Amino acid sequence: MTRPTLADILAAQERLAGVAQVTPVHSSSTLGGLVGRTVVLKAENLQLTGSFKIRGAYNTIAQLTDEERGRGVVTSSAGNHGQAVAWAARQAGIAATIFVPAGAPMAKVDAARGYGADVVLSGEGFDDAVAAGRAHVESTGAIFVHAFDDPRVVAGQGTLGLELAEQLPPGPGTVVIPIGGGGLASGIAIALSELRPELSLVGVQAAACAPFAGRAPIGPTIADGIAVKYPAELTSAILRDLLDEVVVVDDEAISQALVLLLERSKLVVEGAGAAPVAALLQGLVPGDGPVCAVLAGGNIDATTLVSVTRFGLTSSGRYLVLAILIPDRPGQLARIVAAVAEQRANVLSITHHREGRNIGVLETEAELTLEMRGEEHSQELIAALAAEGFAVRRLT
Repeated sequence: MTRPTLADILAAQERLAGVAQVTPVHSSSTLGGLVGRTVVLKAENLQLTGSFKIRGAYNTIAQLTDEERGRGVVTSSAGNHGQAVAWAARQAGIAATIFVPAGAPMAKVDAARGYGADVVLSGEGFDDAVAAGRAHVESTGAIFVHAFDDPRVVAGQGTLGLELAEQLPPGPGTVVIPIGGGGLASGIAIALSELRPELSLVGVQAAACAPFAGRAPIGPTIADGIAVKYPAELTSAILRDLLDEVVVVDDEAISQALVLLLERSKLVVEGAGAAPVAALLQGLVPGDGPVCAVLAGGNIDATTLVSVTRFGLTSSGRYLVLAILIPDRPGQLARIVAAVAEQRANVLSITHHREGRNIGVLETEAELTLEMRGEEHSQELIAALAAEGFAVRRLT
């Protein structure tokens, strides 16, 4: 399979004119202060259909012949590519069938259906969905639009690199890109290696699924959009040549980055989109010059957003859960609440346990969920409760 060239990416940009948005680049003084370097965010989460995938999907479908369009298109996707294919197929007036893993976020599934596609839940992960999609193609003769193993898709994603070449200030710097199957990173790398060779390119993968970092998959991740176990030879070869480094971040770091982007930058991103910022916050991106984090997508379920936000707040010390052993007599809870109030913490919930715990007959256990300012504040509160004579056990 022939890798796309800069000329292919420029041609894709012409096809996408008036279709894909030129997404903005925002500076972030908050992130800059945290990591000690200039940070800008490429807000591709604001793209049509909520991610960069529309670029490659539309570029591919726009090049189908009339005969191929008559057969309809099929794809397999963790969600974002499926939405993009569904939208592009609707624009072209052709049928689309999307195979997605059974656990795909419903926000992505419902969006694809809303664009008129037939969505089929199949398997536990992306690779299972690909197998089901390929089997459907064999039985129907439809055209398979791969999420990343197609030069036309890679060329379409590369239009984001053309935008960065214009938007980023002149001189050296670093661009941090999430990697799943490698289509986005490959397209950006082809464009920037030609137009901005002074820029370093760093890829980011989720710890649970990081084949480009030489790791075997170990389970699910909140960054479902980049959870690809087996990348294509096309993208692997491109990234071997053009990528400077691949780093890995875990779900805790991704959650914290997602919360920070939501709270301080007012940007809603999914796990895959937050991965580059997580890498920055973890100090994994080499150098101290300007850096651009590509926020690749923003399609996250409301329920998942709530769960990830709570997890991120907890892991950063903003939510604290304590079990406190106290004598079972009047006034003890008031002492605890007074100590919490003295430390300016906010009580979210209090639960008493007298049964089902390894406690004495004349004892009870109070479980407190508290809103804190951060880890240092949490440590101060725990010390204050201990100073009051309470036996404190931290649960988060």
